[in-house]
Amino acid sequence: MRAGQGILSRQDAEPLTLRARLVLTMHGPPLDGGWVALKRGRIVAVGRRSPPGRPHDLGDAVILPGLVNAHTHLEFSDLDEPLDADGGLPGWIRRVVAERRGRPTDRGDAVRRTILAGLQESANCGVTAIGDIATVVFPDVYSLPGPRTRVYREVIGLSAPAAAASLSSAGRDLDRLASAGVPVGVSPHAPYSVARHLGREILARSRRQGLPAAIHLGESEFEADFLANGRGPFRDLFEELGVWPIPAPQLLPAEEWITRLSRSPRGIVVHGTFLGTTAADLSLARLARHRDRLCVVVCPRTTRLLSGSMPPVARYRDAGVRVAIGTDSRASNPDLSVLSECRGLVAAGACSPREALRMATVDAAWAIGFERCSGMLAAGRPADVAILRPEAAIGDPFVTVLDPTTRVAATLRGGRLISGSID
Repeated sequence: MRAGQGILSRQDAEPLTLRARLVLTMHGPPLDGGWVALKRGRIVAVGRRSPPGRPHDLGDAVILPGLVNAHTHLEFSDLDEPLDADGGLPGWIRRVVAERRGRPTDRGDAVRRTILAGLQESANCGVTAIGDIATVVFPDVYSLPGPRTRVYREVIGLSAPAAAASLSSAGRDLDRLASAGVPVGVSPHAPYSVARHLGREILARSRRQGLPAAIHLGESEFEADFLANGRGPFRDLFEELGVWPIPAPQLLPAEEWITRLSRSPRGIVVHGTFLGTTAADLSLARLARHRDRLCVVVCPRTTRLLSGSMPPVARYRDAGVRVAIGTDSRASNPDLSVLSECRGLVAAGACSPREALRMATVDAAWAIGFERCSGMLAAGRPADVAILRPEAAIGDPFVTVLDPTTRVAATLRGGRLISGSID
């Protein structure tokens, strides 16, 4: 039994109140001397001062909603350091493919362990919900104690045979996941790697079955020219890898993908670093038009690695487009810490600490369709909670949470410890 789980088990019989120096609900002002009451895995009340009953006092701690990682690739969680990004995104993809091809062909158990390791690392970082892009799935893994996960099954294919094989295997995996009760979604990988007909088919399934969808868009300065003219580093890469078909596939520009994505019940544009940069680029206007169903998920440290810049958060926010935060993967990131992503944005002047934490809670939960169960502390919702312990004196609550010396002490999903201790 985890340390502190005995205390938490009291909520099975009667409400258990956790009191802390600060409570951040993410839908109201910070609560100095706040408390959260739990019963049978759900929040029954949130308040300040005078808690009900005899509370379990956490001392100088901060209670906030469990963080939400809106975009990651857990299958790379076994990498010790990011892959080299020399040559930008095409060069990095070349190394990702080499990494995949260099692994044993029969490594199902290894991938399963890698995903489990990524889920545990995420829990250790205060994360209680994840949007995972997957090329191979293990339904039982997502049913184990750990962050709640929406699995976006990825499809890739430029030739007709590759597209058909990808669509068929994705369909089987989606059915397996759904049968196991795992929340699912679909993900045409990117406009440079998915032929028009494959994207049409997988997004049609998204509409029919009411599944969220995600696609990487605007990741590279080479992307727009390749989509328009079929030339440049992406063409060289695909010919080198032996996946460029003859005749050339029909590809869609970013704005057309956004229009198709908007027909899904919820859609994510991942990265979006180079969207909306010219007057002729209609992608930003289309995103804004469909902001009731679409959002952008930025991965700050990955964007800096692959493009040398930080995500253009202000561009999207000025257009009224919701922005959430993800970590991408250990193939492009040193760890899976959402708080580190927030710190990077704040340090770059892209947003305030309060705005960054909203992007990592409320907005990220909305992005993956978990807004009813994740992202804020409120009565009636699952008790998905992160407990942080600052080392520095507590001042501004949001600055305190993002202070590098503040550590994640415990993570609860549904009122049960999935990392750390509340002792």
